[in-house]
Amino acid sequence: MASPIRSVPLTTSPRALRAAHTTALITLTAGALLTVTTLAAPARAATPPAVASSVTSPSQAAAAPTVAAKGALLLDDASGATVFEKDADTGRRMASTTKIMTAAVVLDARNLDLDREVTVQQAYRDYVAANGTSTADLRTGDRLTVRQLLYATMLPSGSDATYALADTYGTGATREARTASFIAKMNTKAAELGLADTVFASFDGIGADTTTPRDLAKLAQHAMDNATFRTIVKATSHKSTAPAANGGTRTYTWYNTNQLLGSYDGVTGIKTGTSTPAGLCLVFAATRGDKTVVGVVLNSTNQYADAAALLDYGFGTSTAKTMKLRQLPAGAQRD
Repeated sequence: MASPIRSVPLTTSPRALRAAHTTALITLTAGALLTVTTLAAPARAATPPAVASSVTSPSQAAAAPTVAAKGALLLDDASGATVFEKDADTGRRMASTTKIMTAAVVLDARNLDLDREVTVQQAYRDYVAANGTSTADLRTGDRLTVRQLLYATMLPSGSDATYALADTYGTGATREARTASFIAKMNTKAAELGLADTVFASFDGIGADTTTPRDLAKLAQHAMDNATFRTIVKATSHKSTAPAANGGTRTYTWYNTNQLLGSYDGVTGIKTGTSTPAGLCLVFAATRGDKTVVGVVLNSTNQYADAAALLDYGFGTSTAKTMKLRQLPAGAQRD
């Protein structure tokens, strides 16, 4: 049986406030110039494989959409009601959508200082090169703030930035121990959020990290309760400067790999993910008027078309028919 969908009890979050209302009624200066650009109703039992189901409202006249994703879910954010589901409780690989949890663990840390500086280690660049992962092209010896590392994690999906966060917020005498500790924190947070079908094996999604659409939607709702997270994931690009290794200043520019953002009106995030085992994955959220929906597609062949179809269904619109995807600059990361 599917586990019930429930909102995270943070009463100051926009979602909680809406729910309450509903129920009550990244140049070198110092001589040189260098710019680095890289470029409710309770949830129901899982439906049979490849069969989609939905909970509709009277305003939804259209038939439930057909999606290519092997697993999908769309939730009404305020009430937690299931609007659409397809194998929403089947565990699947999640690729870089794992980084939502990385960000959540950092943002939930006690006495968090977003302006804390972290020195980029060569090990972070070596990790990207060894694993062929997406990168924020962080330069060894540069000092970036935690806030900048969160942008570098969530926009270009930089595993170098994600490694830096895990190394900083894990505990232990060695880098290996600290990253292992951080992954353990990710799993502890999953348990706290009731994500019974989610297991994290890496800090960036290159491991055998698995989840279900329902669990991933719950995680997304929790992350979106944080104002810093919301600000980061809704940005199509981000440019900032950091102290460089030679004492100068480096400018970093990152572009959001989520092409649904800026293409479908109302989309506010959240994260892409792509790997051979996972297929194309996307976690997304959108608001139109006073309605917000959160969705997940896992192992798709066209994640943006799937997401747009689900959003049209949720909002009772036909935007997907004319949607043109925001194009990424040449050299920008794809994930």
